[in-house]
Amino acid sequence: MVDRGKDWDFHLRTLSSSARDSNFANDPASDPSLLSSVKALYELCKAEKSEDLIARVYPLLNKLFQRSVASISQSQASHGLLLLAMLQFFVDFSEVVLHDADPSLRTFFRSCLSREFADPVVAEATLEFLNLNKKKLLTSFPTLLPQFFPLMLKLIAWNGEKLEKSFLRVFPALMSPGSFLPLFPSLVDLPILVVAMEKVERSSGSLIGSSIASLQKSTAPEMLLALMDEAYTGSMIGDEGADFESEESNTMGAADPLFLELLKDENDGLAERHWTSPAMAAALQVTMNSPQSDRLKQALKMTPRLVDAYFAIAVHDVNDSLICALIPLLMVRKFHSISRQNLLL
Repeated sequence: MVDRGKDWDFHLRTLSSSARDSNFANDPASDPSLLSSVKALYELCKAEKSEDLIARVYPLLNKLFQRSVASISQSQASHGLLLLAMLQFFVDFSEVVLHDADPSLRTFFRSCLSREFADPVVAEATLEFLNLNKKKLLTSFPTLLPQFFPLMLKLIAWNGEKLEKSFLRVFPALMSPGSFLPLFPSLVDLPILVVAMEKVERSSGSLIGSSIASLQKSTAPEMLLALMDEAYTGSMIGDEGADFESEESNTMGAADPLFLELLKDENDGLAERHWTSPAMAAALQVTMNSPQSDRLKQALKMTPRLVDAYFAIAVHDVNDSLICALIPLLMVRKFHSISRQNLLL
């Protein structure tokens, strides 16, 4: 018990001193000791089951969470694991400290995962967190994952089959009355989502690297966020420059409105996707004439399995009115598939 008390004091001091340390105050994630201290304090609170101890830890973690989120855009460190560790505390002890975890969870998706979904460590840890807390998320925050299903599809599309089993366990939680219909075309278009993200990677630098620092130095995350901003606000991205003069860049660029739709992070309803346009045909032609990346090959394999899971859930859990509304979507996609083949001939 004495050793546990010493550990407790040590980790509390670590969190307190971090806020005062000028090297880490504005970039908490760059302090490697914080993650281990947050995890240790969580485990101690869980083991002791003491509301007093939980109440002592909570203000420190709440402030640390806010500082971490505020520093993400300027930081060269990954914030995903640190934020997930704090979210676990908020989710488990929310009733004790009267903390509504919903805003914190949404902040994680919008501010952190939108930038770090391509980091395989963060992606895997996110799926582990969601699976561990799936029941609680479904009961207490039922709209969370349906709202962010486009971001979750980006995560699995980029990270591929190695995370597929874990993703499939989370997948039912992505479905709700508000996400059921828009989720279907997004699943079918998963390979094109890969094409869109790889287009960003070719244009602006790698989305993944040995560390998140290399990601932040690259322009790729900013380019991706700029594309998303254009999709949401209609603002124009700056001139692409001479590097975009190749035939591939021009033809793929013509299909950018579709790619911008694919690259969104949040569900904003069922959007029309212009599959029969000449621009889309040109983009697909470029893709067909180029060697398929390993990531695209994996997406092509995963897509039928995800669609199968979608319909298996639909048969058991979705009401008849939504099933009826899905039928026209199926017919339209079949028609577009035939039209697209004709355009490519």
